[in-house]
Amino acid sequence: MSNPNTQALSDAGVSIWLDDLSRERLTSGSLAKLIEEKNVTGVTTNPSIFAAALSNAEVYGTAIAEHREKSVDAAILEITSDDVARACDLFRPVYDATGGVDGRVSIEVDPRLAHTTAETIAQAKALHERVGRENVLIKIPATLAGLEAISETIAEGISVNVTLIFSLERYREVINAYLIGLEKAHAKGLDLSKIHSVASFFVSRVDTEIDKRLDALGTDEAAAVRGQAGVANARLAYQIFEEQFSTARFEVLAAAGANVQRPLWASTGVKDPAYPATLYVTELVAPQTVNTMPEKTLDATAAEAQVRPNAIAGSYDAANRVLDKLAALGIDYNQVVEQLETEGVKKFEDSWNELLQDMAVALKEAK
Repeated sequence: MSNPNTQALSDAGVSIWLDDLSRERLTSGSLAKLIEEKNVTGVTTNPSIFAAALSNAEVYGTAIAEHREKSVDAAILEITSDDVARACDLFRPVYDATGGVDGRVSIEVDPRLAHTTAETIAQAKALHERVGRENVLIKIPATLAGLEAISETIAEGISVNVTLIFSLERYREVINAYLIGLEKAHAKGLDLSKIHSVASFFVSRVDTEIDKRLDALGTDEAAAVRGQAGVANARLAYQIFEEQFSTARFEVLAAAGANVQRPLWASTGVKDPAYPATLYVTELVAPQTVNTMPEKTLDATAAEAQVRPNAIAGSYDAANRVLDKLAALGIDYNQVVEQLETEGVKKFEDSWNELLQDMAVALKEAK
């Protein structure tokens, strides 16, 4: 039986995806249980998640030994893509039941390629082929170099999860990249109904950085705006979603079977314990959205979330006022989101490099 709070989210048009994956989750049945009991309809992964998962030598020891004659990169690719393929199989009934909207599992291109377009496109194709499941989503970061890679990957009929979006301007560019890809795919005669995409807009990291700057100001005016930037930014992103997928340009594609690119709220685990654990869930309820949650946030949602259908409706003026207040306090929005993108790429690069080092040691010990 589904949890009433997670069911309420689903009924409000929010797809719940778990922000975690490991072989242990697959073999123990814990992921299947979340599907059954907490309305989980997909999974997202990233380099940090895989670095944490593969550190469990007890679970991955046999798999590592099987790849001991391969390079570090090849071993990681095969082990992680195997996990994703297994998760895709688990979610296949959800995928079929929702016409491909949900039942999705994401795997990210090597974060070291974030600023190289051609290499990102090549690896996106390789990952899609390696996983070999049509319900996989290939994650591509929303860097400047990533925009063309998004278009070209979509143009090949490959579904994409665009990650590391922080700014409203970049989000507009991501939607444009998606539409360019759809237009190219349509020109090739591909079935647009089979192509799906989500745009992962990061939330809590915005508050973490801006709250730090507000605290440094140390004024009552600054304190009054704490914890509001992340939600305001995401709500304005949803306004862009509504606008851009109501244009004549998209209507032409929709008539050919195209799907909207759904906003996905990422980084929804609360970093500041002063805030409600479900802040980035309950305040961002809206139709045609995805909320990808770490298990701690999912548990809090199941236990205490008070779901208001379409909590975003009517919030755009207030959200703009929050950004105006930040500007009046001297906080440079563009500088903040640019910094967050740079830090986001570096964080994933660092996790990937840590994973490479750990795998190199594990492969050597397995020989």
